[in-house]
Amino acid sequence: MRIKKIINNTLSSLMLVIFILLVAAVVLSKASGGEPAFFGYEIKTVLSGSMEPGIQTGSIVALKPGGDMNRFKPGDVITFRNEDNLLITHRIVEATVNNATGEAVYRTKGDNNDAPDMNPTSSVNVVAQYTGVTVPYVGYAMNFAVSKAGSVVLMIVPGLMLLLYALYTSWKAVAALEKKNAALLPASPPPTETQP
Repeated sequence: MRIKKIINNTLSSLMLVIFILLVAAVVLSKASGGEPAFFGYEIKTVLSGSMEPGIQTGSIVALKPGGDMNRFKPGDVITFRNEDNLLITHRIVEATVNNATGEAVYRTKGDNNDAPDMNPTSSVNVVAQYTGVTVPYVGYAMNFAVSKAGSVVLMIVPGLMLLLYALYTSWKAVAALEKKNAALLPASPPPTETQP
């Protein structure tokens, strides 16, 4: 009986934590305009396999924005905006500084690509530095969470789970009360035989 109570309490706590995490993910995603930031680190989803196997497609990565964008050297992994305004995370293979403007120009390459990127990127287009933290497959869930369908599902499913759990616990409480009431009722006396 004690083990059953521990299991019930564990399941209740787990459902509550899942519900809170799902709601937090949706709220943070919407508030930050798509992808959340935690403690000054931006969380981005990797949409291509150009940095595999180190950074897999569908992973989330932690990026550190800000600072001097001229500080990077070959080997550093940066996130920058390309000419199509898309965010790309690649490794620097060559860094040069324009003495006249003071801007750095980086030639980058995806670890899984055969050749460096066609166009070098200026330090003004660099958004953040990759911190080395990546969590595989979570990006798929994050992309789903920020979609309209995902937002609906992440609000409805936890609500239904809580409703079903409330119905289950109510049913268990009613069953326990009925059992207790049945035990308290006095047993009816056996029927007596009458003789003619």
